[in-house]
Amino acid sequence: MYPNTLTHLARANPFTSPLFTLHKVEEPTQVAPSHVEGKPRLAAAAVADSEVSCDFGSMKYYALCGFGGILSCGLTHTAIVPLDLVKCRLQVDPAKYKSIFNGFSVTLKEDGTRGLAKGWAPTFIGYSMQGLCKFGFYEVFKTVYSDMLGEENTYLWRTSLYLAASASAEFFADIALAPMEACKVRIQTQPGYANTLRECAPKMHAEEGLWAFYKGVVPLWMRQIPYTMMKFACFERTVEMLYKYVVPKPRSECSKSEQLVVTFVAGYIAGVFCAIVSHPADTVVSVLNKESGSTAIQVLKKLGPKGVWKGLVARIIMIGTLTALQWFIYDSVKVYFRLPRPPPPEMPESLKKKLGLAE
Repeated sequence: MYPNTLTHLARANPFTSPLFTLHKVEEPTQVAPSHVEGKPRLAAAAVADSEVSCDFGSMKYYALCGFGGILSCGLTHTAIVPLDLVKCRLQVDPAKYKSIFNGFSVTLKEDGTRGLAKGWAPTFIGYSMQGLCKFGFYEVFKTVYSDMLGEENTYLWRTSLYLAASASAEFFADIALAPMEACKVRIQTQPGYANTLRECAPKMHAEEGLWAFYKGVVPLWMRQIPYTMMKFACFERTVEMLYKYVVPKPRSECSKSEQLVVTFVAGYIAGVFCAIVSHPADTVVSVLNKESGSTAIQVLKKLGPKGVWKGLVARIIMIGTLTALQWFIYDSVKVYFRLPRPPPPEMPESLKKKLGLAE
């Protein structure tokens, strides 16, 4: 039997694996199921591990993934508040802050060491909420979309699956992040406006109402959705490639520590691409939250093609390190709580038979 229409379309999908030569083969009378009964297809290998503390796709699994997201995003973003502060100031006032080192120097002279920690509270709260939704919903959407596609098409369209699941998760994550992001940028880029979250939030609400906290959500989607799509899809495929071409032994033979090293390396590679893809929108968000009454289109016209790339080097350093640490922490949480961790995907036996690759 020839593959179905979706398999034909997969050949033209730029995100799938290399093309295969199709052969007509006899349909087997009965094929043993390649996944455990009642479990999501993505969990096939994970369910077999007797050491796991819960089932893949259970409420406990998703809750602990969300907790891992809180730790990975909340802690890492808070740790790099000084670099983020200088990056934001480079974007909104390039005449005063001419480079990363100059930005740190000027900030230390004007505000002292404590000035580098401005905005830590909204950063911690906002990105913890974002991490909960980003990682928790990603696992949910990845399972839902996989079940919709079926086992064979999940493998053929796996990168598209990662892109769709991460975009869906980030849509909700940014709604959770937007209010605290607005406060953070206002504190960091408007000297004298407010020094703490308790001062900033009521003041913003009194001046502009609830709109003050959500006027940046569309630019935030423009920044974060491409960033997250790259973050998850690039990470998943990089892990797959590292185990296939770089790591000298199968993942099943690697220790937990060795697996976490692979996670960190893949996370850093993904982070560099994330920074480049999302930087123009990040600049718009920073300027928009600084200037009351402005719109994203007005800010884009004001900045111009070159202006939107201000602070890119600082952001590459920040996001590369940030993304690597986030994936490391997230995977460490999975290891600590003994959550199912499926290995890189392999072609299902049924698909191998259809493609003439199985004996």
